[in-house]
Amino acid sequence: MPRYCLTLDLKDDPSAIAEYKRYHEKIWTEIRDSISDSGVIDMEIYLLGKRLFMILDVSESFSFAAKAAADAANPKVQEWEALMGRFQQPLPESRPGQRWTLMERIFSLQEQNGEHS
Repeated sequence: MPRYCLTLDLKDDPSAIAEYKRYHEKIWTEIRDSISDSGVIDMEIYLLGKRLFMILDVSESFSFAAKAAADAANPKVQEWEALMGRFQQPLPESRPGQRWTLMERIFSLQEQNGEHS
C-alpha cells in the first residue's frame, strides 16, 4: 500500500493551535467522506510545537491530482480548507501557494532488512 508523508507549520499562536486541534477532534462528515472517496485508506496527523506531520496510506489508484480536482469542485472542502488556512503557514521549502509539502522518504527498516512493503 502506498504511503505518503507531508508536513506543514501552524502559526505560532498557542490558542490558535489549540483551536486547530479541536477542529480535528471530529472533522466534518463531508471532509471525512471526501478523504475516503479519494482513495485515502488511513490518515494520521501528528503535532510537535507548531510542526504538523501527516501520514497518508492510500489505495493503488490514489492520485494527488485527482484529489485536488475533486477538492476544487467540492464547496464544503473549499470551506474547510479556507478555515484551516487561517491556522496554517507554509514551510520555507514550499512552492508558492502550497501548504502541505510532500516529504522525501530516506530510510526504511523493511528495505534494509530485504523486505518489501
